[in-house]
Amino acid sequence: MRTFYYVHTGHRIGLDRFHRAVAIVNELQKTIDITLLCSDFRIAGEAKNYGIKRATSVDVVRNIPQIAHHGDKIIFDSAEVNPTLLEDMISYFSTFIRLSDDPLDVQYDKEFVISPYLNGERICNDSVIADKYYTKLPKTIPVALFFGDDDYEKDLEINQKMFSDLNMDLLMGYYHFLGYEKQLLSSFKMIHECEVYDEVIMGTDVLISASPTAVLQNLCSGGHPIFLQRPDYVRDFIPLFTALNIPIIEGYDKDKLMKVISNCLSNSYQNVPKSTEKVTKFILEALNLG
Repeated sequence: MRTFYYVHTGHRIGLDRFHRAVAIVNELQKTIDITLLCSDFRIAGEAKNYGIKRATSVDVVRNIPQIAHHGDKIIFDSAEVNPTLLEDMISYFSTFIRLSDDPLDVQYDKEFVISPYLNGERICNDSVIADKYYTKLPKTIPVALFFGDDDYEKDLEINQKMFSDLNMDLLMGYYHFLGYEKQLLSSFKMIHECEVYDEVIMGTDVLISASPTAVLQNLCSGGHPIFLQRPDYVRDFIPLFTALNIPIIEGYDKDKLMKVISNCLSNSYQNVPKSTEKVTKFILEALNLG
């Protein structure tokens, strides 16, 4: 009987869930033997650089049974499934633990759930940010934009005038096209490649980002994040960010962004408590290994 962690990543959805998987798997593999399953082969190949001991790729979620066997255990971080497929997977695995960001989600029979919105039996009510992001580094970058890891339609290039007069840095994403930064050079003070992700996220005072994970990471490291709700992104994090008093910009409203930037340093952000240990304990107990 084996244990797997499946995470949905890709050039159209980014790496938000992968960052969460890294935080959890790095803790779990101290205690149990676990394999990370990625829906993107590039990230499976990069996983070792994030401390993951064993990772492999699966093309689509329905291919998981080609690797995992009936009766294995799985931690499932994806919104790909419909109710029928979800019930089939719960029946297929002896233990099924699902991470959810949907404020309207419901818990299915016999599953365990990790969610910032749900409460009850077999539920861990929490968000997961790796402990390293709670380190308060000097804020050497006054203002920076991290649009996200994915930008398949090149929306940042189309809407770059929104940011061009604000004298900010730009952090490129993992899935951005080679040479894409050439089209953005005139709009940003400095462009950082994705390899220095942690340094920029933790070293920026005011971070504007459409990545919910980056917003939370910056907040935990003592920054003043602003969430950019892209029209092509799900709105699952709006209730959580509202509760944390994180400013939210809808779409590409430059005037509102300028106003929010000028006020965010005096904004009363709420803290996100460390939760990796709590979530890890919940998972191990669900796996009957705690």
